[in-house]
Amino acid sequence: MLTKRQLLILQLTVNDFIQSAQPVGSRQLSKKPEAPFSPATIRNEMADLEEMGYLEKTHTSSGRVPSEKGYRFYVDHLLIPEKLNVEDSEHLRSVFKDKVMETEELIRKSATILSDLTNYTSILLGPDTSVHAVRRFSIVPLDERNAVAIIVTDNGRVENRLFTVPEGFTASDIEKMVNILNERLVGTPLVNLQKMLVQEAKTILEQHIQHAGEIFASLKKAISIEPEDRLYFGGKMNMIKQPEFNDIQKMKTMFDLLENGMPAMSFFQEGAMGIHVRIGSENKHIAMEDFSVITATYSAGEDTTGSIAIVGPKRMDYGRVITLLDMMSTDLSRELAKMTIGGNPLGRKKQ
Repeated sequence: MLTKRQLLILQLTVNDFIQSAQPVGSRQLSKKPEAPFSPATIRNEMADLEEMGYLEKTHTSSGRVPSEKGYRFYVDHLLIPEKLNVEDSEHLRSVFKDKVMETEELIRKSATILSDLTNYTSILLGPDTSVHAVRRFSIVPLDERNAVAIIVTDNGRVENRLFTVPEGFTASDIEKMVNILNERLVGTPLVNLQKMLVQEAKTILEQHIQHAGEIFASLKKAISIEPEDRLYFGGKMNMIKQPEFNDIQKMKTMFDLLENGMPAMSFFQEGAMGIHVRIGSENKHIAMEDFSVITATYSAGEDTTGSIAIVGPKRMDYGRVITLLDMMSTDLSRELAKMTIGGNPLGRKKQ
């Protein structure tokens, strides 16, 4: 058990290090009005906290910095969520004032705003629509060589997929194709759509439509659903601005992790609702041992959720980030619910 004085000194040490990125000394803390103790008293308490594993020295003559254990204790027991000022609150919610036309655009703008407000990297995981089934197909020609396949799902969402049509493909061909797709594929979960397109529709399309092989290949590619397609990034390069990250190889490994969809998906814990903080080694990846990841979930309609992650140094401003994530997840959930309830459940385009 830590004493009240040790709790206060640990809290002040973490707060100071978050702000300055410099090791914290006893004399430095003694000047704070919240710590009316002599430098000698603070130095002794910091030594005890170091012995217990909450603080550590970077080298012999330095002050102390929080250890991973110290950060964990701080987040679990000492953290005070930050109250945002009016300017930051308005900036956070500015994305919802725009007439956003698609869910994808709303999520992408949310990622950008979060990275701007935190100066860290933000990752938004879009809603998983793959579990929903096809209610209706339609195809809208854009020009002679391009069309959009519009897939309405059983939860009222719309998936827009751009694909190429072969030369000479007529309006009659499009009508036949839509009829076949609706006859054969309505009720199919999106995750199984590619497979069922091959099994249920390919042969019939070839019997009734010219250039069926070419149009089939283009449509099949367009309706694929990959988990990494749901990732939206903001501020990927923000990590370089952090003073502790001057190891080029370490940063390269971290960027490789972000660039590859499936490893980046590991930042999100399946089924974990609410806000969660993972610090250093808790991320279970060597490239992330000097980083913290804070995640939050949001609702995207009935039985559909997405997630938000902020990636920053272990010296992350946890109180501010948690407040921002809490507000963004609440507002994003409300806005996406309006899109569905209001009869305008807009999906995303995929090329």
